[in-house]
Amino acid sequence: MLNRYPLWKYLLILVVLVVGLIYALPNLFPADPAIQVSSAQGDALDERQLTRVEEALNERGIEIKTIEQENGQWLIRLKNNDDQLNARDVATDILGNQATVALNLAEATPSWLQAVSASPMTLGLDLRGGVHFLLEVDMDAALTQRLEVNASAMRELLRGERIRYRNTEVAERSLSIDFGSSDDRDAARRLISRDFPDFDYSSEGDGRTSRLVMSLSDQTVNEIQDYAVNQNLTTLRNRVDELGVAEPMVQRQGPSQIVVELPGIQDTVAAKRIVGATANLEFRLEARSDTPDMETERHTFRNDTSRSAELMRDVIITGDSVSSASHSFDENGRPQVNINLDGTGGTLMNRATRTNIGRNMAVLFIEHKSEDRVETDPETGLETVVREPYVERGLISLATIQSALGNSFRITGLDSPTEAAELALLLRSGSLAAPIYFVQERTIGPSLGAENIERGLLSVQIGLMLVVIFMLARYKVFGIFANIALALNLTLLIAVMSMLGATLTLPGIAGIVLTLGMAVDANVLIFERIREELRNGMSIQQAIHAGYERAFTSIVDANITTLLVAVILFSIGTGPVKGFAVTLSIGILTSMFTALLVTRAMVNLTYGSKPVKKLWI
Repeated sequence: MLNRYPLWKYLLILVVLVVGLIYALPNLFPADPAIQVSSAQGDALDERQLTRVEEALNERGIEIKTIEQENGQWLIRLKNNDDQLNARDVATDILGNQATVALNLAEATPSWLQAVSASPMTLGLDLRGGVHFLLEVDMDAALTQRLEVNASAMRELLRGERIRYRNTEVAERSLSIDFGSSDDRDAARRLISRDFPDFDYSSEGDGRTSRLVMSLSDQTVNEIQDYAVNQNLTTLRNRVDELGVAEPMVQRQGPSQIVVELPGIQDTVAAKRIVGATANLEFRLEARSDTPDMETERHTFRNDTSRSAELMRDVIITGDSVSSASHSFDENGRPQVNINLDGTGGTLMNRATRTNIGRNMAVLFIEHKSEDRVETDPETGLETVVREPYVERGLISLATIQSALGNSFRITGLDSPTEAAELALLLRSGSLAAPIYFVQERTIGPSLGAENIERGLLSVQIGLMLVVIFMLARYKVFGIFANIALALNLTLLIAVMSMLGATLTLPGIAGIVLTLGMAVDANVLIFERIREELRNGMSIQQAIHAGYERAFTSIVDANITTLLVAVILFSIGTGPVKGFAVTLSIGILTSMFTALLVTRAMVNLTYGSKPVKKLWI
């Protein structure tokens, strides 16, 4: 009775192993590279159009695996990763504006596995391929934008109190307002300082040259810049989520930089356009003929630079007030963006439009960009790249206010469905608190990712083979038990990572290799303990029982200390370190299960119910 489990324990072990096998199986069916074709008008595509695409792909030598239709969309699965971008270009050339063609990685897991929510592990950037961006947040622009917002609010406050002012100027860390008299300036200072306590105030000049200067303190500057980076982090995470990237990484690096990694992204141009877009919208009223020049600005239309309009400098709302946005088509089949505002934005929009019915309201598209210019030092002859930021502003639409607007309305005047979709995405995910610029861009192609996978698998296979040979040579029959448990441990490890949706990276594969060695570590302790008890004169059954019982404490202590280190690595590490820690943590738990329970069950079934004269260990 020493070496027998009750039936329920055998059944429990069997259930765990079967479940593990089921959830590990999807990893044998990697996702297929594919292109997804859908109608730009939202209706079903004509099969003749798909036939033309199929024929064109065959002519280009692009091998098609299958073509599937679902919900009016067509999914063309390809056999080769390298053909995906070419296939998209071919389909786009043939279908033109009639359809939208997107890259996709189509899940190849059989339907019976999908029915139990089984899916393969997600591969990281180094295995799947993708893009790595290092972005720099423009701290000076963050200050300028905050000052401009404050200047607009101050002007509105002064007009509400009927205090006359002449001009407002935004400098590097300050803004100033000119007044026609000292009394107006002093009244404005009392009024503004009450609502804007973050400024240091000073008065300059007298009489008609009176000026109020407001400077930001060092603490406020640091707070604004820190907020800009954190807000940009949130916005970039939202944009990446909209792109549908599995297991992306968006994290801060240093005081002003952000790292973005997008595994599986092959259209790097589109990814860069979405991630780096600093676009925002401003809703402004068109200026009246009697409006002073200092309160107006002239802007041209984005799609027709020959047309322009004179707008008020004051902004009704910006894209920050948008709570949700979607793209569709109007009654004439032209692209539009449907917008819903938050509570504050809806109130401001209603207040501005209900008193200006019959007046034009403009939607101004603002984008921060930069261009690199090479400068040569005349003394040393060394060339340096200087980044020059600039801002592009253009009108999207100028429409007459027919009635008071509330929380919902639409924007028309867009050039294409793609532009409407991207604008809706940017509005949904939020605008950036400050412009960002690409400092570094690195692309890892699918072929390099496949090579990394191949090398990683080779390392696992070599490690597994060496461990198997050692265990067989050292422990004979018990070595067979340990090797079976090792294979089951690897299966359970993959199953748990798949169930948790963990990302497998190259460091993660290193964690698997380490786990293979640690998994047999427990068996070595047990088997050596059994041999020691046999040498001390115990019977075979007693030696087996004592070996498992007395090695248990040592095994648990060793694994718990390693698990604690893995948890610490995960909590303070980033990127690759986290991948290693996750794999190691899961591997420790599965190896304890297989070493202590699975091998014991196999030993019990083999030796527990009969007298044993010789133990092959």
